[in-house]
Amino acid sequence: MQFHLNGVRTGDPDLFEQDPKATAVADTHALPDTVDVLIVGCGPAGLTLAAQLAAFPDITTRIVDQKPGPLQLGQADGVACRTMEMFHAFGFCERVMREAYWVNETSFWKPDSERPEKIARSGRVQDVEDGLSEFPHVILNQARVHDFYLDVMRKAPNRLEPDYSRRLVDLEVGAAAEDDFPVTVRLERTDAGHEGEVEIVRARYVVGCDGARSSVRKSLGRELRGDSANQAWGVMDVLAVTDFPDIRLKTLVQSAGEGSILVIPREGGYLVRIYVELDKLSENERVASRNITVDHLIAATQRILRPYSFDVKEVAWWSVYEIGQRLCDRFDDVAEPEAETRTPRVFIAGDACHTHSPKAGQGMNVSMQDAFNLGWKLAHVLQGRSGPELLHSYSAERQAIAAELIDFDREWARMLSAPLKSDANPDGVDPAEVQTYFVRHGRYTAGTAARYRPSELTGGSEHQHLAKGLEIGMRFHSAPAIRLADAKPVHLGHTIKADGRWRIFAFADADEPAAENSAINRICTFLGQSPHSPVRKYTAAGADVDAVIDVRAVFQQGHRDLDLEAMPGLLLPAKGCYGLYDYEKMFCPDLTGGKDIFDMRRIDRKRGCMVVVRPDQYIAHVLPLDAHDALAAFFDGFMLERG
Repeated sequence: MQFHLNGVRTGDPDLFEQDPKATAVADTHALPDTVDVLIVGCGPAGLTLAAQLAAFPDITTRIVDQKPGPLQLGQADGVACRTMEMFHAFGFCERVMREAYWVNETSFWKPDSERPEKIARSGRVQDVEDGLSEFPHVILNQARVHDFYLDVMRKAPNRLEPDYSRRLVDLEVGAAAEDDFPVTVRLERTDAGHEGEVEIVRARYVVGCDGARSSVRKSLGRELRGDSANQAWGVMDVLAVTDFPDIRLKTLVQSAGEGSILVIPREGGYLVRIYVELDKLSENERVASRNITVDHLIAATQRILRPYSFDVKEVAWWSVYEIGQRLCDRFDDVAEPEAETRTPRVFIAGDACHTHSPKAGQGMNVSMQDAFNLGWKLAHVLQGRSGPELLHSYSAERQAIAAELIDFDREWARMLSAPLKSDANPDGVDPAEVQTYFVRHGRYTAGTAARYRPSELTGGSEHQHLAKGLEIGMRFHSAPAIRLADAKPVHLGHTIKADGRWRIFAFADADEPAAENSAINRICTFLGQSPHSPVRKYTAAGADVDAVIDVRAVFQQGHRDLDLEAMPGLLLPAKGCYGLYDYEKMFCPDLTGGKDIFDMRRIDRKRGCMVVVRPDQYIAHVLPLDAHDALAAFFDGFMLERG
């Protein structure tokens, strides 16, 4: 990480200086009359969005929740590889990795072929395929993830803190187009000494991250639509003594007649989560009517695990739920016929607009990706970098991703609840089929399968062949590199921080990069000097050259074979109040052990290319190094020129 740019500052480098222009500092006593963004709900989506917006001192952000304080015990605890990549952008993935359980392998159990009343291991597979991500799939109490986000918010320039004990009463979007704060929100306080007090806040934008029973969604007249599988499952976090050998592996157990369980080891070495299949529900029956207790869950687990014992010593948390996959048709307040005449003012994210079964471990992960998608777009619009039309892309992109994920989750949940195939039930599910499905769809559960469709933010595939391993519309797949200036081994993707900036990674062609006519030199000259350069057009006067678009280069030569001072000047920019040089813009391949990034990501060595990466780490475009006009046209499609 970089610090000391504007002077030596001791202490915690993660603690940003409080910006004197900051207006979003929460005092927890009263809400302001007006805000730029009001976030409703302190769940994973809400905190992701708040942490993103807290980085911008000129954006007034507040986040409210009806709970009296921070979450203490979470329910969604699986953290996908893709989410870990995002956590690195926020600066706390190492803390998660230190505390979490790492899901390394998954085992599968089915009825013993000779004694079907007992279970036997049928398979054991690697949980995440090699090379899919530099980060593991982990399990960690959701409350700890919240803690890390809250820490980021407190240390941000805005020093943002949630306002708890606020219940949304109603929300109204004004019709006047000229109204700067068109959304009126009424909130009732529930904290001691203020019970029943109503606060009225007017906002430019409101984001509902308030769960499956979202009050924000209801205020928009939107509904979660979908199916219920009429299947009840229980879940419990327990400390147990057992002789089941795979208790510290993620494990699926399918019994002959007692149903299935999913074993998810938890952090700390002892705690374990058990998802246990319960009875089929009648049509329109609710699980609450069954009066199921934790003793039912324990007994069902013991029956499924036979011949192994399972003696529960302590129950940390338990619940029962019904399987269902539901989705909103839009994730904002603009009806389809109005899309050409008005832009969104209210958004919903996470469980407020899509719900799935918990067994694929996607709910919390997809919710946070919703917010990461929306956060930089709100910042762009509020800071005048893009017009409000950009905000239409949030619903268009994330609703499509959620729909694809729900299709996957529906099939996965069906397989886990279906009776096993047998002579008496030839239409049942074969355990081998379940294992094959899990392996085949591992990229879904890792969170790396999401792909945005072509749009103004996602280019076409005309030049995809220049970087076959960095697919347009998908997340930027990091790879090792060596930083030229200090020979430090780094992951290139780790340069992408949650700071709202775009990245252009220029992978050099085969020519000598210092040569005046090399493609890498010419693109740097264009970006640094041409009036048509997006770097020049969209960066405010007086701001650092990389304040909006951060240009970095990856050369083909080894780091000892290049002269730093001979490289293009754009890659050694002077920044900050002292004009200090930034030495962290240039990289070379790691030529040890087959880690050459050009080979790993299948970059065309002869021509090189530019890879344009969005602020949320997704690849927006791949272009030839000499496609200066095409690069300018891409940014012209959604950016506003700054003075």
